[in-house]
Amino acid sequence: MIPDDLDDEAAGFRATGPGPDAWRTALNRFVAVIPHTRELGLEVVSVTPPNVTMRLPWRDELLGDTTRGLVHGGVLTMLLDTVCGSAVLCSLPAPEVCPTLDLRVDHYRPALARLPIMARARVLRVTESIVFTEGILWQEPERPIARGTGNFVRLGSRNTPPGFGEALFSGVDDHAG
Repeated sequence: MIPDDLDDEAAGFRATGPGPDAWRTALNRFVAVIPHTRELGLEVVSVTPPNVTMRLPWRDELLGDTTRGLVHGGVLTMLLDTVCGSAVLCSLPAPEVCPTLDLRVDHYRPALARLPIMARARVLRVTESIVFTEGILWQEPERPIARGTGNFVRLGSRNTPPGFGEALFSGVDDHAG
């Protein structure tokens, strides 16, 4: 799975700002605003910046191969992009828009019908212009179905809509950590 031995401080991540509960609420709000993640019922399970865990419940619409009961590869790509992008949001000093620059997905085995898909991502490194991430998907513990590495470009506060961070945390009480 994703190693826990990375030095967050050396990677450019600094734990400041909202605490895990506030981030969980904010990221649940974030995935509820994106039409496809909302319709698929994507859930934020836990957030410990710069780590995020999500759960995609089973739905028949996830099937790509109805004969063999296999989940469509695009679903796995979407899930890795979303969980990695969410980890980016909570790894920065303040939330900013960071579109996906590059996403590589390594498929280890097919995702099977009727099982939820779990996703975990962490930020590996933050620079002035790029955030580097890694994510993993699984349906059974210790049996990954796919791994992704994603790079996200930092657009900075100048290119982030005013009130973006405030909208994420609107009504959330746990700002102090």
